[in-house]
Amino acid sequence: MFEAEREELVEILKQRGITNQRVLDAFIKVERHLFLPEIMQQHAYKDVALPIGLGQTISQPYTVAFMTQALDPQPQNRILEIGTGSGYQAAIIYEMGVRVFTIERHLELYNSAMKIFDKLNLKIATRCGDGTIGWEEFSPYDGIIVTAGAPIVPTNLKKQLAVGGKLVIPIGDKKIQTLNILTKISEEKFITREVPYFAFVPLIGKEGWNGK
Repeated sequence: MFEAEREELVEILKQRGITNQRVLDAFIKVERHLFLPEIMQQHAYKDVALPIGLGQTISQPYTVAFMTQALDPQPQNRILEIGTGSGYQAAIIYEMGVRVFTIERHLELYNSAMKIFDKLNLKIATRCGDGTIGWEEFSPYDGIIVTAGAPIVPTNLKKQLAVGGKLVIPIGDKKIQTLNILTKISEEKFITREVPYFAFVPLIGKEGWNGK
């Protein structure tokens, strides 16, 4: 179902500069419509963000692809996602052969994503709680991806990232953010690349907007 639409979406992603073939292959395999309410499924393969309830969205496919390409997860990596939402981003990363851990603060979205993961037999570790403090039990992570806009980079996430790992997080105000791609060089040193003009829902939590 929707195979032609997925292939068309991948062509759009290629035109917009997504070159990582493993990322593109994941977009072919993961069925985005399954992560949307039935009433929205006809729009699943348009390159736009869509509402999923509770004031949250499933990110625009290009944004998911860009962040995943920036993260560059390798097979068997341990990846932490902050903001499960619909579960689509986690599924894309999982399809690339990595171990995924994901945190969602909204219980309703958490339960919905868990049902989808179970239905699709995706072995993704899920937790309901404050993503800004991370998930220390399984750290350090080879990569961390944050799917909500933060005022600062949470200290706990930097601590839970392995040396050599990447942290991809939107930083800015509640309306517009710059995507920060941090590479951890040592326990205290990071190299940061910034890409402007992204828009995400606010990251709420102790080290997010509630803490400001």
